[in-house]
Order: sequence, then structure tokens, then C-alpha cells
Amino acid sequence: MSIEGDVHGEGSDGEEVFIDDEDIINEIPLDEEDLPDQDDDDEQEVDMMDEVEDHSAYAFHGHTDEVFAAACSPTDASLVVSGGKDDRGFLWRIGSAEDVQELPGHKDTVCTVAFSSDGKLVACGSMDGQINVWNTSTRTLEGTLEGSDSGFEWLKWHPRGHLIIAGSEDCNVWMWNADHNAFLNTFAGHSSTVTCGDFTPDGKLICSGSDDATLRIWDPKSAQCRHVIRGHSYHTQGLTCLAITWDSQSIVSGSQDSSVHIVSINSGQVVGSLVGHTNSVECIGISPRYNWVATGSIDQTLIIWDLAHQAIRSTCEHDEGVTCLAWLGSSRYVASGCVDGMVRIWDSLSGELARTFSGHSDAVQSLAVSADGNSLVSVSSDKSARVFDISMFK
Repeated sequence: MSIEGDVHGEGSDGEEVFIDDEDIINEIPLDEEDLPDQDDDDEQEVDMMDEVEDHSAYAFHGHTDEVFAAACSPTDASLVVSGGKDDRGFLWRIGSAEDVQELPGHKDTVCTVAFSSDGKLVACGSMDGQINVWNTSTRTLEGTLEGSDSGFEWLKWHPRGHLIIAGSEDCNVWMWNADHNAFLNTFAGHSSTVTCGDFTPDGKLICSGSDDATLRIWDPKSAQCRHVIRGHSYHTQGLTCLAITWDSQSIVSGSQDSSVHIVSINSGQVVGSLVGHTNSVECIGISPRYNWVATGSIDQTLIIWDLAHQAIRSTCEHDEGVTCLAWLGSSRYVASGCVDGMVRIWDSLSGELARTFSGHSDAVQSLAVSADGNSLVSVSSDKSARVFDISMFK
């Protein structure tokens, strides 16, 4: 072994100094296990990065795989339904680890869940082509609604009755009477998966959007298509989401092509376009109080629009893509769920970020607000559902 440099005693002029066995004063045995391990240091750094501060007031861990859908009862402020990739639905209560009811019977992902408007029934729709309807009081299976063998992408209840519509991969919209477990109609016309849809708030019509880049407006009784919206003034790629104004006069639809369009339900004409996104629009929500619409996109923005003027009020920047949103009742606040696992609360009047809720370690897939407006439920690819206190945002 050689040492370069100035060493006391000899070699002061910079020549090499050699150490031999006679220069050893003492030997200290070292156990290799006591030495720091570079791999351990790396793992500790990763663990620290993985630790996410948890702002949730309650977490539900019943699912064993990604959770895709959640809904809150419109009549019971603590009752929640969730569905996921583990082929199961769960009915559970906020704050109660005991009051949990598994909703079994599916053979594929439960990707859509919803309560009836009176809260008496809850439906779980699956990629196995079945919808199971449960009684929320007795927790018993009321019936199984079947379409073709193709999976259901979404389901919606009639705003006042126990009718259910669902959009399928078989290009059709299906409708049943849940009270009688009876099939009523098929709405045929789309040429690809029906990705989004709903009843109009007055319950008189059905609107559906498809991967075929068209929007259709249907008569529920006759199953006849009143309007088909497509072409150069409309979307050029598949629809991903839609929302209907509370007066049942207009539809706002979003697409993979980053466009957002406004359609008149009466005329079936495109009456406006909301230009601002640069990537696929994943979610749309209309404020119950203001004439505003919020849209979320993979382009990492939530945009709040003034519908009357078809103009941007504010652009809310995120770190990653926006997957879902929910207006917090009739308040001025809107929540967004993001690929980064965060849930953010935005003030739609100012466009300011009011709060960031962390707790999830993977993408947020769906948001739902409790009937009393005190709780926000979020579900994630991290297999959990979390509940955040939003009572201060009423």
C-alpha cells in the first residue's frame, strides 16, 4: 500500500511512503454484517418516498385488487357502495369496520355502481354482462339483470323510478325495470362500445355516447333514436364522458380527441364548443348551483367553464392527468381525482386550490359525495377506498 503526500517523519519532500507489517499498531476485527449495506440505504430511501401522508378520516380495505367505482347513498349519509377488479362489490358504512356487506355473484370486474334515487336499491354492473340489484335495507339480492355476454361500461337509474339503463360493449344501451327484474328495451344504433350515457334530469329522454364518435338521443318508451350527432362540427374520436344540464336542455360531451362540445337536446345540433384541453377529456360535471361546467383531462388540467358564455373561468393545474371530478353539492367547490393519487379541492369562483388530500398510493379512479355533504369518498388503483372530511367546504 502506498500513500501520496506529506507524511510526518519521512517523505516530507513528497516521495512515496510504504507501510509494512511492522507499522501495524493494533488489529480490530470487523463483522461484515456491521458494515453499512448500500442496498439497505437504497431501500430506506424508497420506503421513505413510498410513505404517503394520510389525510383520510376513514379507509376501507375490503377489496383485494384495484377499485374502480364508488357511489354514496342519496338518503343515508354513511352508506357507500364500491366495485373493483376483484369481481366484487361491497356495501359499507363510513367509520364502521363491522357493517360491511359483500355483494358477490360476478365473474369479472365490477366497474360501475349506483344507488336508486330513493336509496332503496343499489346496482352493481360488471364486465361479465350482468347487473346485480340489491336491497339496501335487507342486504339481499333483488334480481340479476342480463344483457348480452358483453361487459357493461356504466349504469344509471331513472331520476325518479326503478328503471336502469346501461351501456354495453355490444354497441347497445339496455333498459330494465328493477322492481320486476324485467328487460324492457334495447337501444340499437351505435357501431362501437357505448362508453357513457344517462337519463335527462326530467326523466323523459336517454342520451348515450360511444367509441364510434357519435352521440344519440333516445325516446325511452319507443326505443327510437331522435337525434344522431356526428360529423365535422362534433368529435372526431370516441366519446369518453357526458353530462346533462339540470334543465334537460343541453348535453356537454368530452372525447379522446381533447374536444368538448355542447349539444341542444331539442334540435340535436352542436351549439357550442369549449376549446382548451390538449389531451383526452376523462370527466365532466355540471354545477348544481352555477351555470358552470368542470372538465378534467389527461393533459393535467381541470378547467372550469362559464356555460352561458362558453368561456374558461379558470384552469386548475395538476401534476398528472385528471381522472374524475365531483362538485361538492351546491357549493362553489369542486373535487378532482388524479393519476398521482391526490384528491384536490378547488374554489370554482377564484380557481384557487383550497385543499390537497393525500392518502392513496396510486391513481384515483372515482369520487362520490355523501348525502350530508360532509364526506368525500375516493377509490383507487391502490385497492383502497378513502373518506375525506369536506364539512368545511359546504
